[in-house]
Amino acid sequence: METGAITQYIDVAQIVLYMFWAFFAGLIYYLVRENHREGYPMDNGRLDPNTGPKVTGWPVPEPKTYKLANGHEVQAPDFNRPDGSYQAEPSHAWIGAPLEPVGDPLLAGVGPGAWAARADVPDVTADGRLKIVPLRSDTSHGVAKQDVDPRGLPVFGKDGEVAGHVKEMWVDRSEMLFRFMEMQLQGTESGAHTVLVPMPFCRIKKSGVTVGALLASQFAKVPTLRNPDQVTLLEEEKISAYFGAGLLYATADIQEPLF
Repeated sequence: METGAITQYIDVAQIVLYMFWAFFAGLIYYLVRENHREGYPMDNGRLDPNTGPKVTGWPVPEPKTYKLANGHEVQAPDFNRPDGSYQAEPSHAWIGAPLEPVGDPLLAGVGPGAWAARADVPDVTADGRLKIVPLRSDTSHGVAKQDVDPRGLPVFGKDGEVAGHVKEMWVDRSEMLFRFMEMQLQGTESGAHTVLVPMPFCRIKKSGVTVGALLASQFAKVPTLRNPDQVTLLEEEKISAYFGAGLLYATADIQEPLF
């Protein structure tokens, strides 16, 4: 027998190859299960969006408890987690048909306006401070001198009409960038009704700020904050979803093909 051979039919290289195959199969098994830890249980067929069947068993793993930095504990997957609410119905009878919004499409919670049921608590920095705050709450931050300070400028909607004016900027103290623009709605008293506009939807010029996702009249229904000086993860989700829905549902014509 040659060097490394255990018998005439088995040698060390062959055993190592079999061990690698077994390891790789175990790795695939583990990754497939862990890949299904978040996002499940799912609505299987939308028979009932509220109490419909839940997907359990292979490949969904058993719940694991995670301890968070704030002392709370969460389970993943959480079979008791409520699914996000939406107002929509399938466009066809077959399973997997696209959902069409019912009622106000900007608030239906489907398509580009879908949102996840994130925790209804503010995000915090590594040292426990509020992560996203208005500049009035942290004067150590401000707008760079070489940039246009939008505070006080008018805000124009998709239709070119004035929707309000910029009241304040909200800064992310971890990333050192602005996340939201706080806007005072047109025709309302100062502080009476303000909404947050995600910065990616804003086009800032010296003449004003243009938000092409919504008509001027649609800013009135932007989800509001429970606390005027802080925003929760769930509120961030719903605000961004409202503007995302406007990219498709703001007017009827943009829902149709270009040609």
